[in-house]
Amino acid sequence: MVVLPPGTVLQLMYLQERLRQMPPGRFLEIGPGSGEITQLLLDHGWIGSSYDLEENTVNALRDRFGREISEHRFVPVNEDFLSSQVPDKVDLIISCMVMEHLEDNAQFVFMAKSSNALKSNGRMIALVPGSPAHWGIEDDIAGHCRRYTRESIDVLTDTSGWKLLHIAGLTCPISNLLLPVSNLLVNRSERQKLSLSPLERTKQSGRRSVKYKTYFPSLLGLLLNRYTLYPMHMLQKLFAKSESALVLFFEAQPQFGADR
Repeated sequence: MVVLPPGTVLQLMYLQERLRQMPPGRFLEIGPGSGEITQLLLDHGWIGSSYDLEENTVNALRDRFGREISEHRFVPVNEDFLSSQVPDKVDLIISCMVMEHLEDNAQFVFMAKSSNALKSNGRMIALVPGSPAHWGIEDDIAGHCRRYTRESIDVLTDTSGWKLLHIAGLTCPISNLLLPVSNLLVNRSERQKLSLSPLERTKQSGRRSVKYKTYFPSLLGLLLNRYTLYPMHMLQKLFAKSESALVLFFEAQPQFGADR
């Protein structure tokens, strides 16, 4: 039994609520990590592909989603999305903890590439780290370039020719309360990654192994699941406008998508 971190569970619960408002179609995911969002999309009837720079990550996806691959519902791709040739336009571009790894100019390239890959009326969903005031060791070892604010996301989307449809802060206040412990665990287990290049830190960020941070003993699944964390899910929605939220969720659409 895989036990996910409480913050991840809360993000998935919010994403699931948003996906229920969208008819399933074709998706393109950038930075799938261990495949939790991929699984959620496939379970909701979506078909598509996931792009990742790290070969080990893509191999793990092939192992996890062998049946879906054989059924032609899913394709894992070991390529850089920014330099790849996307074969078909999609209904949804989705990324989780990806854009913060991009240099300032590259994030605008990401938005342009995503716009070109979307069908008319297609949509982007992205999750990024929020609250620059909470920059810490995890940002350094993961190769982050920034943490976002609501204002910076609004500027990014507007400058890129996108319309910001929805934005919410997630995992607050539980992640904020756990942050000192999280920083301690990351510092103890992953500080050596600071010697790696930013690219290598980015590649490794999707599949990390820090006990009580990124994975938990199976017994803790009795406490860390979507049923027991439901009150925290309701609480995160109450804190959705907090500037201290450590995760920002946003949805956007190219402003001239219907004219492309």
